[in-house]
Amino acid sequence: MQSILSFVKRCCALSVLALLGACASYSGGGLQAGVATQDDVVAVMGAPALAWSDADGSRQLAYPRGPMGYHTFMVFLGPDGHLQRIENVLDPAHFARIEPGRSDRAAVLRLLGPPAPEWTAYFKARDELVWEWRFCDDWGESSRFDVLFDATTGIVRSSYQRPESSFQRWRTACAR
Repeated sequence: MQSILSFVKRCCALSVLALLGACASYSGGGLQAGVATQDDVVAVMGAPALAWSDADGSRQLAYPRGPMGYHTFMVFLGPDGHLQRIENVLDPAHFARIEPGRSDRAAVLRLLGPPAPEWTAYFKARDELVWEWRFCDDWGESSRFDVLFDATTGIVRSSYQRPESSFQRWRTACAR
């Protein structure tokens, strides 16, 4: 009986450690700015969905956690290859940086990361492409953010945020 109880305790402890590790890898928790390298980031967070390199040698890596997650994490690495910062970019402050008539698809992609493919739509009558992300609004409600592009030019026409339907909010309220 004692050995079974000991086995159960060990299994529970290992499960807790595995869950904590999974949470850390979701957002890159535990990675230290100035210390962690790109290899460390990939070991903890996995392969990025997208990556950009700048002329100075710095890099930006995108980690979307959707479609059912509420975050896209951007990892910024300096020219020396070390972590500078990790940001969740699905928030009103980042959304406000999108400029209708000026921002294009490439700029939005680099700012917010890739949209959920299953929520991307093209409307032929308006020649309009719509990208959509799921996020937690300032009140902890499950919401959506949409960017509408002129499909021919790729320039942003407009953007807006909206709550998910009542049924979806009931099923998928944000956890704070």
